[in-house]
Amino acid sequence: MLHQVLIKKLPGSDDIPLPERMSELAAGFDLYAAVAEPVELKPGERTLIPTGFQLAMPAVLEAQIRPRSGLALKHGITCLNSPGTIDADYRGEVKVLLANLGSEPFVINRRERIAQMVFQLVPQVELLEADELPETDRGAGGFGHTGKR
Repeated sequence: MLHQVLIKKLPGSDDIPLPERMSELAAGFDLYAAVAEPVELKPGERTLIPTGFQLAMPAVLEAQIRPRSGLALKHGITCLNSPGTIDADYRGEVKVLLANLGSEPFVINRRERIAQMVFQLVPQVELLEADELPETDRGAGGFGHTGKR
């Protein structure tokens, strides 16, 4: 099923490409930086980068903002709160929270591809309060409970 998502460029972003898939079967749409001037992101720092657009999507969708693998591998640039969620009722500018986990400063230039946006279906869920939960083999075992393999 094809879901239509409306996208609106913001004033001053005429030269910024709209999100686009970089290959026919790519899951994500690459996002471009709509910064007015280059932004230097020093090691250990984080910053919010504008993309120059807003969107409106059906209530059955969410948009997830994820790191670009090449930036992560080559420069240690990633998205915090990853994946970041854009809810269907949000109408503000899409922005990307980038962090530099690398050892060198990284400069973000206008029109640079900085992240990717993947759309996901959101199931309708009803939470039911219960006094007891069904037992499982795992039980309350959490982080690292299965040991090394």
